[in-house]
Amino acid sequence: MKWQTLTLVTCVGSCLITVPVSAPQVSVLASNTLQSPASTQLAIAQLQNLAKSLTVKVLSQEVLGSGILLQKQGEIYTIVTNAHVLRAGEPPYKIETPDGKIYRAVVVQTDKFEDKDLSLLQFRANSNYAVAKIGQIPQAGDEVFAAGFPFTASPSKDRGFVFRTGKVWRVLDKALEGGYQVGYTNDIEKGMSGGPLLNFRGEVVGINGMHAYPLWGDPYIFKDGSEPDPALREQMSRYSWGIPMETFKQLGFESANNI
Repeated sequence: MKWQTLTLVTCVGSCLITVPVSAPQVSVLASNTLQSPASTQLAIAQLQNLAKSLTVKVLSQEVLGSGILLQKQGEIYTIVTNAHVLRAGEPPYKIETPDGKIYRAVVVQTDKFEDKDLSLLQFRANSNYAVAKIGQIPQAGDEVFAAGFPFTASPSKDRGFVFRTGKVWRVLDKALEGGYQVGYTNDIEKGMSGGPLLNFRGEVVGINGMHAYPLWGDPYIFKDGSEPDPALREQMSRYSWGIPMETFKQLGFESANNI
């Protein structure tokens, strides 16, 4: 699938520079440590370090949520996060990378995501950051690992990066509104939205976005407008929910070569 040429606007010094960004090539390696066969399971410590290298903070005037370093073309990096993360603030948006550097970011305008709770950001950096390797949709019972930056009202109490273990409870036959389809036991908190859900091979299989027992709204409505029966809905409320990366691929990532 060919995407239209994108335009990236970034700030260098006091000048605005418009940089044409052609369809970037996607790296299929999450880091240099992932040169082993796909069947190899990584140790928990390796997975945590890998997740940390892929996860960024999305900021406006304050921290809005998390994001995933998705791909790199030259000095242009693309981040995927939740659309609701960006709605929590206003432009200009910024990205804080794993090394603590902060870059101005711009939203990639696309209608490909339709009603999915997904957004893309791009920023320019001459540093060499790891980018995600995308995995297939997980199955019930699979061990998964969620990462992100929990929100705190006080900067002095910032817990920084967190890494939570758990298992997939269920993969719905049809997605909920926003594209949510994978329910898992990992404890997701506000601020971890947009962060990665990894499998034991270090592949990103989902995007965190909904924690258990939401305090308002009714997120448990299927995309076709139907609702789960009360018993299933009560079960669903006990788990965190994510959007499969497989859904993201179907919307604009059919291959590992283009976005």
